[in-house]
Amino acid sequence: MAAAADALSPSLLFPSTLITIPPRLPHHHHHHKPSRLLLIPRSSSSAITTTTPTPPNPTAKDSRIEGTMIRWGCDVDSLENAEALRRWLSEKGLPPQKMRIEKVQVGERGLVAVQSIRKGEKLLFVPPSLVITAESEWTRSEAGAVLKRNSVPDWPLLATYLISEASLGISSRWSNYIAALPQQPYSLLYWTRAELDRYLEASQIRQRAIERSNDVIGTYNDLESRIFSKYPDLFPEEVFNMETFRWSFGILFSRLVRLPSMDGKVALVPWADMLNHSCEVQTFMDYDNSSKGVVFTTDRAYQPGEQVFISYGKKSNGELLLSYGFVPKEGTNPSDLVELPLSLEKSDKCYTKKLEALKKHGLTGSDCFPVQVTGWSLEMMAYAYLVVSPPSMERQFDEMAAAASNKERAKKDIRYPELEEKALQVILDSCEWSISKYTKFLEASGSMDLDVTSPKQLNRRLFLKQLAVDLSNSERRILYRAQYILRRRLRDMRSGELKALNLFDGFMKLFK
Repeated sequence: MAAAADALSPSLLFPSTLITIPPRLPHHHHHHKPSRLLLIPRSSSSAITTTTPTPPNPTAKDSRIEGTMIRWGCDVDSLENAEALRRWLSEKGLPPQKMRIEKVQVGERGLVAVQSIRKGEKLLFVPPSLVITAESEWTRSEAGAVLKRNSVPDWPLLATYLISEASLGISSRWSNYIAALPQQPYSLLYWTRAELDRYLEASQIRQRAIERSNDVIGTYNDLESRIFSKYPDLFPEEVFNMETFRWSFGILFSRLVRLPSMDGKVALVPWADMLNHSCEVQTFMDYDNSSKGVVFTTDRAYQPGEQVFISYGKKSNGELLLSYGFVPKEGTNPSDLVELPLSLEKSDKCYTKKLEALKKHGLTGSDCFPVQVTGWSLEMMAYAYLVVSPPSMERQFDEMAAAASNKERAKKDIRYPELEEKALQVILDSCEWSISKYTKFLEASGSMDLDVTSPKQLNRRLFLKQLAVDLSNSERRILYRAQYILRRRLRDMRSGELKALNLFDGFMKLFK
């Protein structure tokens, strides 16, 4: 598991030139459009239980992992490795802790209070010397020098650093930390394409997971062609390959944090990254100048034996599954949302002009927008206006497209009363189409995988399917709420129009 920084950027994208531009990381703000996903680990509180099947054996080979098996790390719930890490950290300067590592649920470790902890108390105090950043010293210094000469940005640099240090075993100063990391991180990076298609067909998170996997593959291919292949002695393929990069990026996505008080550096913080997430707390890690260590301040009290939690940021259930491999209990996550797709009609006479307007503002003819239990965004409403706008409103196409883009600094609440009913109907149609997809999956899920005979494979399938069922229920719940609001608003609008029409007819009869 890992600890998180905060809800950062709206998109954690690897750019097309993967080595030259780093992906953006999460910060303290929650953006209108859902993030492409952040970083931090798998976990949940007892109040946020997820699934009953036992997690699949992380060392079991699945159809995705063809070649190299990861030679380092441990089972996700190994206490022996975690305790060895604590002892090593203590020897290297970690002060005495008010928490210890324990198994907190099936397949999970977490930090549990060993004495009373007050609300507002600072914990952890991990010194900078025990934090991994892009400036950390490489055991193989020449390998690090090559990457820095090639201006490799922080994410790919840290991914490569982790593999380099892991491959050295006890020769690396980080060997105790790496030995305590999961051999297979919980994340959608470890779902096969067939599993994503089978279990997440209804959710937009499926496409995010495919994009993320492709981004990691693209980043590795870029590094391999531009650097690794030119320095095979420093970066041998048996160590630096697609599977080890899938592992290292899985670790980064689930454990990396941004530390605002250390100039916004991204970092791996050993020990702190054993903290699990709860939707009920709002506390984040940062560097504390007064104590010269990485800390977090509790926003509630803990009694001995209680698990201590941190927030991984304001993330939806889909985002938490994408990076950390867990889904909070339905209805417990106030930041939960579902992405709803809207598209231009290709039969629209103004299709080309509307598409041009959208492209000008960074959108396409088919985009997704966040819907929460509390409603939907101004951007989605603006996009829906554009979808239904007639040729006579061509001059407003650009204004609508600009308002649909979350790049606009000043959020403009544009309104077109004459288009309101049609725009809401477009959103309702998409909402009901999405609900039908979730319902189809949920109804079919009970009879899935009945033909699987291998106990290991069946265990994996049951575990993944339960995660998908939990996600589908939570996302469909939001859509049901939106459907109710949309139907009611449309009914009120139409009954209001009918009343006005009846009133007008009454006036006309008087004049007759």
